Amino acid sequence: MGCSWIGVAVPLCFAVLSIAVSINRQTLAMPPPLPAAVGVLSLAGMALLWRDISSKVKGDKRTFGSLLSQYVAVKAVGWLGRRQRKKLEADTLKVTEVQEETLLKRLRKNADTFYGRKYDFRSINDAAGFRARHPLTTYSHYRELIELIAAGEERVIIAEKPLILAMTSGTSGPSAMLLSTKDTNTEFFLQGVAVCLEAMRKAFPESDSLQRTTKFFYTPTFRQSEAGIPIGPNSSTPASSRHMLNLYTTPAPAFEVPSERDTLYLHLLFALKDPSVGTLESNFASTVFYAFTALQDRWQELVEDIERGTISSALSLEPKVRTRLEGLMKPDAERAGQLRAHFQEGFEGIALRLWPHLNLVLAVDSGSNQIYGEMLREHYCKGVPFYSPFYAATEGLIGVNLWPQEESRRYLLCPRSMFCEFLPENSLDEENPQTLLMEEVKEGESYELVITNASGLFRRGQMLNVRGEKVSEALFLGALKKAVAQWPGAQLVDYSCAESGILGDSIGGSDPHYQVFIELKGVRNLTEEQRYKLDICLQKDSAVYKSFRIKGSIGPMRVQLVSEGAFKELRKQMMAYTNTSANTFKMHRVLRRKEYAQFLLGKTVS
Repeated sequence: MGCSWIGVAVPLCFAVLSIAVSINRQTLAMPPPLPAAVGVLSLAGMALLWRDISSKVKGDKRTFGSLLSQYVAVKAVGWLGRRQRKKLEADTLKVTEVQEETLLKRLRKNADTFYGRKYDFRSINDAAGFRARHPLTTYSHYRELIELIAAGEERVIIAEKPLILAMTSGTSGPSAMLLSTKDTNTEFFLQGVAVCLEAMRKAFPESDSLQRTTKFFYTPTFRQSEAGIPIGPNSSTPASSRHMLNLYTTPAPAFEVPSERDTLYLHLLFALKDPSVGTLESNFASTVFYAFTALQDRWQELVEDIERGTISSALSLEPKVRTRLEGLMKPDAERAGQLRAHFQEGFEGIALRLWPHLNLVLAVDSGSNQIYGEMLREHYCKGVPFYSPFYAATEGLIGVNLWPQEESRRYLLCPRSMFCEFLPENSLDEENPQTLLMEEVKEGESYELVITNASGLFRRGQMLNVRGEKVSEALFLGALKKAVAQWPGAQLVDYSCAESGILGDSIGGSDPHYQVFIELKGVRNLTEEQRYKLDICLQKDSAVYKSFRIKGSIGPMRVQLVSEGAFKELRKQMMAYTNTSANTFKMHRVLRRKEYAQFLLGKTVS
């Protein structure tokens, strides 16, 4: 996700507060008879305000200032969310007009750049003209231009100066460096964050409280380009949320800790101290899942710290940071005893036992994060509602989920965020495929999305393709889950696929095929018959794959069972290699680097 959820709301809160201050100053200048009446009304208003605030508070140890700032922020963003939701719904009734307006606005703004002059943006008057003039492109089309921007060239692709050079997570190919601007961040907040918070408030009224949130996010490492532009992830970070850190259970000094492992320990420690936590939040469900696996590994150490009022000596902390954090700790034997009892009961449904007022898990749990969401709902977070708010990428906001309570995730495309085109599935192999627009797509058909963002970039979706056939990530996962259901005692932990071609001679065999790496719980070995179940399930779900299998163009799928923790280790390797932050990391379901596939081959146990 592309920006801080609450950080952008701060100016709105301050605007509301400044209006209140100016009104109070005006009342001071009123004629003598009015101040008494105004005073009475003010007192009555304050009483009503405090009553409303008090009704939304659970737990204690909150200052009036922090409660008031949160209350104003929630009210301001709520008003903005309702306004933006109405605008979005109105836009869907005139989507052709809005899409063309969005496109032309971008073209006009960037007409005087090198790129705009090259494609003569100024002479383009409609979507048809743009599609005729500008080809479908891949990242390689922009690589050299972005390198020029990194070196200090201005007005190359866009008129704005980028805030950062944003690194993609690499799930749909090699990690790429894209442009992130103030405009794209503002659009993300207005069209995405505000709308989703309003949808969340309607679907889960309990979340409209003044409880603290435990947000699992980390301070990423940025490097500088030749021109001094920061290079790193474009996501919600502690720095982008610095004005609102008091809304989270994790204290500000914890975000000065460079180690993700140590920061996660501190996230967990201060969350466990507060039994009134209302929301668990992260960009992705995988981050929440790994937080619970860490909790399961280190709960005894955490409970001891709470009992003694200490910070574990195993954490590598700067002396000043440790001192500030220890100043926030006090021995709490009562809470430690409660926690110890909860942990000793086991970890199924642990979230609601630790935090009985927990209302929601707020994280993307679709796409590559679907299996993490399922594992959380079935085990650690049993009984807690989940909301997957966005469909987004480093390129920007694509869609918003206006149906929070539906199990099947759906996202409404935001017509003012990006100009969208659609490639019909049956045209993907064509040299110059013709795209369709929003109003031309048909329900029930499959398309690949092509987007034009604020920088005029395009991207194709992630597909497996060993011999011309296309298998989407969702279709493959569906087949895998059906196969796992036929393996007695097996529970899916993680998986990735690779086309056999990237492994070369290391796996033997000449026919192209899928190499599938799976981590399971409850099973240490698979028979050949069980492995073949996956191939059969995929054939049932994909007629095209079945036809290639029957023709012999694709060999049978090869399933490798890897050791426990293999994907956790792979995650670390991928993050290090691509310089990806934990805030934006998504497990690669299609391995495109030989080194990753070979790593998992080395972890194969069956």
